[in-house]
Amino acid sequence: MPSAPALPLSEVVEFFGWRAAAACSGLPPQVVFSKRENEARPALMACERCPVVRRCEEAVAPAESFFDGVSAGRLWRNGRPVVLKNARRRARGAA
Repeated sequence: MPSAPALPLSEVVEFFGWRAAAACSGLPPQVVFSKRENEARPALMACERCPVVRRCEEAVAPAESFFDGVSAGRLWRNGRPVVLKNARRRARGAA
């Protein structure tokens, strides 16, 4: 039996909403809403390939909502972006 053709991203977003298209949609809430970098790493990695990063940041509005967790590729605590330790190590190693 042939498989159904994949729907274009725009149709998925229109039908199910942007959250259904988010790369983190299958991750446990404790990962997405973690305040700790190590625990949030799977969500941060999902953001790197996420097709709806902008919509995520617009909807969550981390700075205005004092958000804790991962949104739009960043870890937030009380609405402020957290400087990631692992990101600094990679940046120093690349220089």
